[in-house]
Amino acid sequence: MPTPRVLMSKIRRTLQLLADSGLSTRQVAAALSISKTTVSEIALYARSAGIDWPAASTLSDDELQARLYPPPRPRSTQRREPDYAALHQELKRPGVTLQLLWEEYRSGAGDQAYRYSAFCDKYRAWAKLLKRSMRQLHPAGERLFVDYAGQTVPVVDAVTGEVRRAQVFVAVLGASNYTYACATWQQTAADWVASIIATLEFIGGVPRLLVPDQPRALIANPDAYEPVTARLMQELGEHYGVAVLPARPGRPQDKAKVEVGVQVVERWVLARLRNRRFFSLGELNAAIASLLAELNQRPFKKLPGCRRSAFEALDAPALKPLPEQPMVLAQFKPARVNIDYHVAFEGHYYSVPHQHVGAAVELRITASTLEVLLRRQRIAAHARNARVGGFTTVAEHMPASHRAHRQWTPAKLIGWGERIGAATAAVVRWQMQHRPHPEQGYRACLGLMRLARQYGDERLEAACARAQSIRAPNYRSVKSILECGLDRQGSSLLGGAAAPMPSHDNVRGPGYYGHH
Repeated sequence: MPTPRVLMSKIRRTLQLLADSGLSTRQVAAALSISKTTVSEIALYARSAGIDWPAASTLSDDELQARLYPPPRPRSTQRREPDYAALHQELKRPGVTLQLLWEEYRSGAGDQAYRYSAFCDKYRAWAKLLKRSMRQLHPAGERLFVDYAGQTVPVVDAVTGEVRRAQVFVAVLGASNYTYACATWQQTAADWVASIIATLEFIGGVPRLLVPDQPRALIANPDAYEPVTARLMQELGEHYGVAVLPARPGRPQDKAKVEVGVQVVERWVLARLRNRRFFSLGELNAAIASLLAELNQRPFKKLPGCRRSAFEALDAPALKPLPEQPMVLAQFKPARVNIDYHVAFEGHYYSVPHQHVGAAVELRITASTLEVLLRRQRIAAHARNARVGGFTTVAEHMPASHRAHRQWTPAKLIGWGERIGAATAAVVRWQMQHRPHPEQGYRACLGLMRLARQYGDERLEAACARAQSIRAPNYRSVKSILECGLDRQGSSLLGGAAAPMPSHDNVRGPGYYGHH
C-alpha cells in the first residue's frame, strides 16, 4: 500500500468533513488545499480498511496510518501462469472481459496470481504470437464473413464434353472459425444470396452481422462509408433480421477471417479435389461437403479444440433462430403500368389496379409468382404465366365500365353484329378468329359498338362492307372509312355498276388516246 502524501491532521480533517459537513469531494479538497484525487484516495483507503470517522477519531496517528496504509505483503516468488489459450476463447463469449477473467484467475491462484496489469500484459504478449486473423476478437454469434475464392473448379458436361469453371463460395463465423463452402456457376446476386441462405441453414441460425466484400452483385452503390446494398440483399437482411456491413474497399483487415478461410478451403478442400473429374455441380458440392466436415474437425494448432467444438461452445448458443420459412429467391425489374393497366414480363401481361396507370413500378419475380410493387408496397400479385402474348387480368383491377364489358362473350358479340347486318357480323367474326388473344378481339368489337353509337347502324354496316371489299376487316379500317365518309360513296368494289363518265371539255375520252 502507498504511504500517506499529506499530514495525518489533514487526513483526519478530510474524514471528518466527508462524514459530517455534507460537502462534496471537490469542496473538501478546496477547503483543505489538497487535490480532489487525494480526497478520493483517502476515502477509498478508509472504506477498504473499514474505518469511518467515529472510529478514526479514537485512534492515534500511528494506529490510523497503520490501518489506512498497511505494509505490503511479502510476494511469492512463484507465479501461476494463466491458460492463455482458454482466456482467448473465453474472451469471445458475450460480456466476458479481461477484468472478469483476471478475477476468476486470482480466486484460483491466490498469492501466486499476477496483478491485473501484469496479467493483461502477459496475455497480449501471448496473443501477438498468433496469426493476425486469430488475434481479432469477435463476439460469439456476431459476424459471418462471406466471399468467393480465387480458384475455380472445372466441371465437364457429360454429353457435350464442354468444360465450365465453377465458382467456390466460402463463409466463416468470426468467433469459432466454423467454415462453410459450396460451388455455384456464377457470382450473380442470386448466386450470392442462395449461398448465404445455404450457409445459414448449415449453421442452423442467424448472426447479427453479415460481412461481405463490395461486389456489384450485392452493393448497388459501393462506398467506404455509406455503401447501399442491392435490392435482393436488402430483402435477405429483412427476411432473416441480419444487418449487412460490407467491408471497406482496400481494407482486407475488415474481413481477415474470410481471407484466411478462403486460403484454408483452397489448401484443404480444393487442393485435394484437383485430380478428380466432376460432371455436375451437384457432384462437386457433394465432394466439397465431405471434405468440409473433415476440415471443421481438424484440431487447432495453438488453441484448444477444433472449429466444430468451438462452434458448438461459442457461436451456436449465440445465434438467432432461423425464420420458419427460408427466403424465396426473387429477381427485381423496373416496369411501367401501360394504358391498359397491365405490365409486361417475358411477353405476358399482368393486370394492375387501374388507378396506377402510368406509374413506375418494380416487379418482384420468383419461380412461381410475379408481384407488382409501388414504393415497396405490393399492389398486385399473380401466378407466373409463360404464354407469350397472353393476359392475366384480375376483375378487381378493371374500371367498372371495363368489368361490364367483360361480360361479353364471342356468341353475344357475333349476335350483336348480326343484328346490325351481315357485313358487321362478318367483321366481328374476323376479330374473333384472327387476333392472337380473344381479349384483343373483344376490344376491337367494343370499338365497333362505339362507332355504331357515333355514326349509326346503317353507316357502320356500309363501312364494314367496304372494309371487307378492300380485305381490311379490322377496327382501324372501319373507323377510317367512317371518318372519311367513304361509306357513303358508291363503288364497284361494293358490287354496284360503274358510274358513267361525266361529260366535260376537260375530260378526254378513249378516242383521244387512240389518235396519239
